[in-house]
Amino acid sequence: MSAAMTGGSGKSGDSQRAERLKAALRDNLKRRKAQAKARSQAAAKAGERDSAGISSEIAPAKPKG
Repeated sequence: MSAAMTGGSGKSGDSQRAERLKAALRDNLKRRKAQAKARSQAAAKAGERDSAGISSEIAPAKPKG
């Protein structure tokens, strides 16, 4: 289909789409950075945990040998 058939305006539509995409990618990056920062702060606050998420403070001691 041509631009005339779809009602699109050709290059101006492409530039508008590119601007929307750029804004969406920028917002996505900001959101991902905020999520990563929150996760790292939560991990630092929670202390060391094992793979099951159990804090070493309350985990039972493992028998040796």
